[in-house]
Amino acid sequence: MGSIGTGYDLSASTYSPDGRIFQVEYALKAVENSGTCIGIRTKDGVVLAHEKLVHSKLLVPGSNRRIQTVDQHVGMVGAGLLADSRHLVSRAREEAVNYRDTYKSPIPSKMMAERVAAYVSAFTLYSSVRPFGLSTLIAVMDHEGPALFMVEPSGVYYGYHASAVGKGKQVAKTELEKLKFETLTARDAVKEAARIIYMVHDDAKDKEFELELTWICQESGGKHQVVPAAIAEEAERLAKAALSNEMDED
Repeated sequence: MGSIGTGYDLSASTYSPDGRIFQVEYALKAVENSGTCIGIRTKDGVVLAHEKLVHSKLLVPGSNRRIQTVDQHVGMVGAGLLADSRHLVSRAREEAVNYRDTYKSPIPSKMMAERVAAYVSAFTLYSSVRPFGLSTLIAVMDHEGPALFMVEPSGVYYGYHASAVGKGKQVAKTELEKLKFETLTARDAVKEAARIIYMVHDDAKDKEFELELTWICQESGGKHQVVPAAIAEEAERLAKAALSNEMDED
């Protein structure tokens, strides 16, 4: 019996004969159609970057940000459906508030990842809901140091030194694997993230984009903040110069 056919992709609670859940696989396709997101864990913090595609010239620059602050020490960015991302951020904020109210301390990194992943996983268990069309990067700075997690639409999560999701993830991962995370600083990671985002952006197929950059590091006082304008502008300038040099060599 084949797994491609009527019935097996109508519900997230239905397995195909070969053990696949097609609704989750379709959710991954929604992620692959989104702008690229990058997370880099360094020795002194975590940097998040997002290629926010601009679908209309009428949009106000800086609006509809994809990278959001969950708690003072937690940041999140998702590749996929924007509405799903906002819903998941709201849920993560509730988890952070509940933990702080109960234990009188900020939520630890692994606890945040576990609770977000459990919530995402619940949407793959019932026929009355659909899976999140979203892969999420979670950056945290707690008493144990910086941490970076990625949560998939299936609810599985992993801890990473660096990760990329979205349409340019394969090229981005190849570049990320070249970095030396033991010596990399947050400032250096901002430049690398900007360079990789400009590298994976396809001018021929994609529309214009805005580069979003945030970090949690010692320089930001352990708080999730937008990268200062001067540092972000310098990173973009270097990224454009590197891209221009590569095009000249080709």
